Amino acid sequence: MTDFNFEDTRPYNDNEVPEVVKRISENEYFPLIVKYLFPEVELKHFTENFCKIKTIAEFQEKIMHLALEKIFNSTANNLSSSGFEKLNNNNKYMFITNHRDIVLDSAIFQLILYNNNIETSEITFGNNLMMSQFIIDLGKINKMFKIVRGGSLREIFINSMHVSHYMRYAITEKHNSTWIAQRNGRTKDGHDKTDEAVLKMFAMSSKKNFVSNLDELKITPIAISYEYEPCDILKTVEIYKTRRQKYIKAPNEDFNSILTGIKQWKGNIHITTCDSITIDELIICNDMHKIHKFKQLANIIDKRVYSNYKLWKTNYIAYDIFNNSDVFCDQYNPEEKFGFINYIEESLKNVEGDYSELQEIFLQIYANPVIDRINNL
Repeated sequence: MTDFNFEDTRPYNDNEVPEVVKRISENEYFPLIVKYLFPEVELKHFTENFCKIKTIAEFQEKIMHLALEKIFNSTANNLSSSGFEKLNNNNKYMFITNHRDIVLDSAIFQLILYNNNIETSEITFGNNLMMSQFIIDLGKINKMFKIVRGGSLREIFINSMHVSHYMRYAITEKHNSTWIAQRNGRTKDGHDKTDEAVLKMFAMSSKKNFVSNLDELKITPIAISYEYEPCDILKTVEIYKTRRQKYIKAPNEDFNSILTGIKQWKGNIHITTCDSITIDELIICNDMHKIHKFKQLANIIDKRVYSNYKLWKTNYIAYDIFNNSDVFCDQYNPEEKFGFINYIEESLKNVEGDYSELQEIFLQIYANPVIDRINNL
């Protein structure tokens, strides 16, 4: 048992749920959210049933999973998955996923776990997103645990140690799987790349040797892909501005990205559970010089993601337009290419800046997953 105190980190427990649902139901934003997600339901009746919820599992089943299905039914053509037969409720996993959307990546994953009768995982919850008690309540009742972003080098070390111990505690003692993104912040340019610092953080909470330390966590990569990238235009603008000056987030920018990601049309979505990292792979990493161990592990995870990432027509079209080629013309027809060109033009029409450069950035967001697949065959 760890000596760390996780009261400020952990998700809510079942005994806290009645008070939390009451607090949520009394918030001024609650009626607006209910009206948006469940317009056919009478608010008073919904609120009465909502306040009868007693457990985390009940909240996820009766509220979150239904809300997510509503969102995807209105903003996506199809939500598909593969590889979930590899999971079972006897094992607990450290799920590490590529990161394309602030909330949807983990939310989709939880929904697919639920639909496959696999227990949902706990989820990292950046303190930068904890903008109000209302948001905190919605997160922590949905099995989210706090991870502190930023700070001085000393603060980063202390916070990393703390969350490392919490995740190991959740997996080995609470017997809950955990979910974390492969990097701090979303992929902006379409290149999914695991940050070695995240993997080093995993290892901080154990004095066991490299192999035993990380094997205990059962690290399992997840690959998620969207036909239409969430917040693609916002990411384009951020990259464009970053090339010219230090990028400083505007007030409520993360909240705006969350809403944009939820409401934006996503087309098709696919999520894959990749093979877990094996002992043999950890031994290969361990046999390398110490400065290369985590780099090699990151490469293994990246190859898993690249090979399991579902490429869509938008990716192939963007690659061919960007490279002025027809390499992948068998993956789409002229009408589909024309439609995607119109989508780009419509997305960029009100954006200030050099159009050619903005178009190039936009195309790269979609083309880079194809490049990563080619480079890692």
